Amino acid sequence: MKTTNVPISAVWPGEPYPRGACWDGEGVNFALFSEHAAKVELCIFDPSGKRELQRIEVREQTDLIWHCYLPEARPGLLYGYRVHGPYKPEQGMRFNPNKLLIEPYAKSIVGDVRWSDAHFGYRIGSSSQDLSFDRRDNANGMPKCRVVDPAFTWGDDRPPRVPWNDTVIYEMHVRGFTIGHPEVPPQLRGTYAALATAPVIDHLKRLGITAVELMPVHAFIDDRHLLEKGLRNYWGYNSIGFFAPDPRYLAVGSISEFKTMVKSLHSAGIEVILDVVYNHTAEGNQLGPTLSLRGIDNVAYYRLVADDRRYYMDYTGCGNTLNLRHPRVLQLLMDSLRYWVLDMHVDGFRFDLASALARELHAVDRLGAFFDIIRQDPVISQVKLIAEPWDLGEGGYQVGNFPVGWTEWNDRYRDSMREFWKGHGGLIGETATRITGSSDLYETGGRKPHASINFITSHDGFTLTDLVSYDHKHNEANLEDNRDGNDNNQSWNCGVEGPTDDPEINALRARQCRNFIATLLLSQGVPMLLAGDEMGRTQRGSNNAYCQDNEISWIDWSMTPERSDLLAFVQRMLRIRQEHQVFRRRNFFQGRQIRGREVKDVVWLSPEGREMNDEEWSQHFARCFGIYLAGDSLDETDKRGHPITDESFLILINAHHEEIEFRLPAFQGTSGWLVEVDTAHENGLRANGTFPGDSGYLMAGRTLVLLQEGHQRP
Repeated sequence: MKTTNVPISAVWPGEPYPRGACWDGEGVNFALFSEHAAKVELCIFDPSGKRELQRIEVREQTDLIWHCYLPEARPGLLYGYRVHGPYKPEQGMRFNPNKLLIEPYAKSIVGDVRWSDAHFGYRIGSSSQDLSFDRRDNANGMPKCRVVDPAFTWGDDRPPRVPWNDTVIYEMHVRGFTIGHPEVPPQLRGTYAALATAPVIDHLKRLGITAVELMPVHAFIDDRHLLEKGLRNYWGYNSIGFFAPDPRYLAVGSISEFKTMVKSLHSAGIEVILDVVYNHTAEGNQLGPTLSLRGIDNVAYYRLVADDRRYYMDYTGCGNTLNLRHPRVLQLLMDSLRYWVLDMHVDGFRFDLASALARELHAVDRLGAFFDIIRQDPVISQVKLIAEPWDLGEGGYQVGNFPVGWTEWNDRYRDSMREFWKGHGGLIGETATRITGSSDLYETGGRKPHASINFITSHDGFTLTDLVSYDHKHNEANLEDNRDGNDNNQSWNCGVEGPTDDPEINALRARQCRNFIATLLLSQGVPMLLAGDEMGRTQRGSNNAYCQDNEISWIDWSMTPERSDLLAFVQRMLRIRQEHQVFRRRNFFQGRQIRGREVKDVVWLSPEGREMNDEEWSQHFARCFGIYLAGDSLDETDKRGHPITDESFLILINAHHEEIEFRLPAFQGTSGWLVEVDTAHENGLRANGTFPGDSGYLMAGRTLVLLQEGHQRP
């Protein structure tokens, strides 16, 4: 196009750093990395984003960074890039200046992709498909980048820095959590601003949450095939901008809204953890659209098949994998992480498919550049780092193998607890190991119990209510003939598939929910709750609601007596955990004897009330055991160096369908046992709650009981 009369008349050389579009109070510096480009054009748009006003050739290049400075530019300016270079897909080159591109460092992105064939660098339907070249301009259907003013009054905001062993994580979706909240102003529902409102924060505080883990908030794209079906990419694991908060969650369109949310949560003592997707982008495989990195420098940004660079290495199942072996791409990731910590004040990250980030050649390398650079970084190394420790490539399952400083989603905990409470035999050893922090996975590597992020449910799979209500997935609403989603859920419907009016089945389901919650919150490690599980949220049997931006996924805030009972039970279990250090130890159990007492720091008991022997651990029929946790054996000190002691507790677990009488132990100095929790009762409380040592406790089938030890006074 020809240059028109525009307000931008002066173009200065600018600087190669910092990258992106940076307002310095007088003008805006633009800097874009492209190693193989022949020419770069900065495109300026009118405030509506519909009309391209000007193309400015970026002539300066330093260290492969194309840069210029516009002294007349101001925050709010809309822009994008066109990048020229060879179009040789067989060599990995996919430059096409007809495609307007989103800048990787854009801190604000406005508008949505309006899908058409023009977004693809090749001619769809041509005989040679992606080897062809498409000359149509896509600017009218592309989102635009926007220059931002980073100024914000943080005041006395400080990161809560909750110790790992005190942390309780709550995984939530920004929109789904608040879209139906009756006490949130309607104009704010479904946004970052909604999370900053008093009703939402009060719910989190009453529950006992210390950290919210937000599902992806980086700007992402709705897939074309989903929109054509009337669906959306609700979860957001389809990133297109690693610096920009997704605009669909902004009530007023300003990124300051995100900062206000963080500040408000911090004021309540709640940390903010972001679920981040740095392993792939929304551009997909060789048949995907050209929206950003593909058109800026495909060879540099993506991992390509070595002997045929037309194709992408796909360790993610999403068509492509970012090339973190390239220093500028690794810098992009690190710059993004630092931005969210330093400028947006977030407290940590959960890395989606983290194994894909650690692949040097093909194998996952725990000593790779990604880990090295994070470990030495003075900013990122100090925040909470959570790995989803697997990807879809060979050798990608790496649970237990991440370095010191990292925690991991522990799917072995999830699967063990589901199988055990479903009634599978031969699992008491595995279950005991998971309850006590999974030392087999983390201790030899120098990590602590908090390295294990324990969970029963997450966004990916059944909700807690559905876990005890469905034997099979029901993903028909995704319009994929129920072929999508995991078939191995280890769920149990308790006798009827889906909702029922049978009071006995509903009572059993409620008990199973209490069993899962109690086990999770009494286990060593860091518990993670799925938002809404505390109120009996259902997805109607869907275990893959990634495209359901509707009531299937949204939190239902209406309360019934049953939902209120579950909420009260979860609150009570979290309060017990918070009040007693013995359930959130900083160190693993050692199995050693306590000074001055005849028992160890942890004792495993058979239903006969004696310490279990090797034969009993291996009995396939065994589904009942007890765990004694000695509160005076923590071997921990507070910040002033004073020893920490706690009460001692006995956890009795019966996953058998029949009732079992458990003989309560009579340790030296024990005066009796006070029942704190019995999941056989609707509210978890038992009326007659005191039992002497060496007495029998009749446990109902499928029940967990927590008892506090009483001590004889000297």
